[in-house]
Amino acid sequence: MGRNDLLIRTFPKGAFRLKGEQIDGSFLLNNETYLVEAKWHSTKTGNADLHAFHGKLDQKISWARGVFISWAGFTKSGLDAWGRGKKVICVSGYDLVLMLKNNISFRMLMEEKIRRAAETGNLYIKIDEIYPNISK
Repeated sequence: MGRNDLLIRTFPKGAFRLKGEQIDGSFLLNNETYLVEAKWHSTKTGNADLHAFHGKLDQKISWARGVFISWAGFTKSGLDAWGRGKKVICVSGYDLVLMLKNNISFRMLMEEKIRRAAETGNLYIKIDEIYPNISK
């Protein structure tokens, strides 16, 4: 395995508990650690859950980053109220389904979401905005 292979691998870790909180998992992407929050609810995630997860990140080391996965997606008002300048990338179930359907790796999707978040300040960019010609 070459040096570049190490930079593109995603190493998942399962859920773990710390004092008074649970983190649903973590993974390493391009030498950065991401903590994961996952909501598998049928309703879209609003700003309260986003704020709560970001609060967990604020208690970690300053370079901690997060990925919030919401099966049902995110409310526009929740994302607007939550604001910009956060350390969290948002991923929906819609993103995951189209990612798998179109044989896009999670690593590739995350790299594009991270780049677009850095460029635009938007923490949730739908997969079909990143890849406009994908099959739906």
